[in-house]
Amino acid sequence: MKTLVDQLSKYADYHRDPRNILTHYVGVPMIMLAVVILLARLGWGRVAGFPITLALLAAVVAAVYYWRLDRRYGMTMGLVLAAMLALAVPIAGQSTALWLAWGLGLFALGWVIQFVGHFYEGRKPAFMDDIMGLIIGPLFVAAELGFAMGLRKEVQAAVEQRSGPVRRRSLAGA
Repeated sequence: MKTLVDQLSKYADYHRDPRNILTHYVGVPMIMLAVVILLARLGWGRVAGFPITLALLAAVVAAVYYWRLDRRYGMTMGLVLAAMLALAVPIAGQSTALWLAWGLGLFALGWVIQFVGHFYEGRKPAFMDDIMGLIIGPLFVAAELGFAMGLRKEVQAAVEQRSGPVRRRSLAGA
């Protein structure tokens, strides 16, 4: 299994412009919440009053993967996923039109924001070359937010050693 730094560095190779990273702070959580909302409607009943859904199963698998990469990030991502599940379950219980409006609306808007960021980057999204980018994207956002707050300097240094520093790309040649 690749390490945390392996995964973050590979993803960071596609995300070095600060404008692109900024769009990811908004777009990735929107896409992530949209997927949780859409999967929260597909379920198999309740256990102790809690709905057992495809969203829950996907969140558990993702959280375990993040935990295996890094315990602190795994805990953070587990809490984020739990919060998203808490938001998604009531939305999934609404009418089909409302559920789809939220799920598909957030999904589409999130991707529009992502592609604006990749315009600034001058590079396609990471998942187009490696599907793992879809699961690493949310972890990258959490890591970048932490770096911005001065956390995990050793991880930031290791990622920057492999992928280079965050730098604003000139659009003159675009």
